[in-house]
Amino acid sequence: MNTAVTNLQPKKHFEILDGLRGVAAIAVVIFHFMEWAYTDFSKNIIGHGFLAVDFFFCLSGFVMGYAYDDRIAKMGVWEFLKTRFIRLHPLVVAGSVFGLLAFLFDPFGGHPELYGAGKITLAFICAILLIPLPIIADRAFNLFSFNAPSWSLFWEYVANLAYVLVLCRVKRGYLFLLTIISALAIGFVASRAGNLLGGWSGPTFWDGGARIAYSFLAGLLIYRSNWIIKNKLGFFGLSLLLLLAFVMPFTKWNWITEPFVVILYFPFLIALGAGANLNFGLKKLCQFSGKISYPLYMTHYAFLWMFGNFYTIHKPNTMQLAFIILGALILLLGFAHLVMVFYDIPLRKYLSTKWKKKLAK
Repeated sequence: MNTAVTNLQPKKHFEILDGLRGVAAIAVVIFHFMEWAYTDFSKNIIGHGFLAVDFFFCLSGFVMGYAYDDRIAKMGVWEFLKTRFIRLHPLVVAGSVFGLLAFLFDPFGGHPELYGAGKITLAFICAILLIPLPIIADRAFNLFSFNAPSWSLFWEYVANLAYVLVLCRVKRGYLFLLTIISALAIGFVASRAGNLLGGWSGPTFWDGGARIAYSFLAGLLIYRSNWIIKNKLGFFGLSLLLLLAFVMPFTKWNWITEPFVVILYFPFLIALGAGANLNFGLKKLCQFSGKISYPLYMTHYAFLWMFGNFYTIHKPNTMQLAFIILGALILLLGFAHLVMVFYDIPLRKYLSTKWKKKLAK
């Protein structure tokens, strides 16, 4: 019997960081709604909502170090990759399926008839396998035609692979050097593009690499350096500080303000979140927020295209738009919860059990 699996007990969670992950997920969903209505991001109240992805990346680096640094040697490369695949990929598939259905049966428009069955099938297969293929014009040539947010999961997989092959053994001094180099890459991307919005499309593909490289390394460095700041800000205080990054003005100075947020502000919030005290009454809220964040992020975008076609046709006014977005957000949270409870959790449990039984033989 392989004892490596049985000896690896789950660790406790940083509940406030889990809660902040949910806040960031909701922010990026609202941003995706608002970008249809306000193509001029300077008029968008949450014009920097896309930076939530950089917060995810930084949090991922911190959690990766916390969860695996002291047991990766026992796990080995193959078991680690299996574990991460089981954790991440069921929702990659689900998001792609929902995206395909929305593409084919959008009641408000779309042009699936312009694409042959072969092209649609190829785009779908690439989406579920996380192979970038920006070939669908009706999906703005996203890297993953039927679920745009998958671009960040592609880079998350790359980061996980880099971690298990290299970063898990890198000493803190070298890790710090890599983080500095990646920060320079963030500055280069921002100065060239004027912002850090890229990563989701073919022309901006490598921008995503710079974004994951810095934030993931920074999160890992925070953990290994024990840069945890004790404080009494609590979940709501830190949520407010996180939201400030998303609602700051969208200006011509984005090439400075956005790197500042990503390079300094988000790591600072991670350090604060790891050291904050949680009111016991908010523990369940933070736990739910953390659990729902990934299902919400990976299932919402199919509905965004339908909303976009609806908005283009009907042009709701500001008040109507506010009610539509609020109502849609509540429905999307409910839908994400159903997907989590009836699909994601059972499938992950099944796959984990099968894997453990295989190792036990």
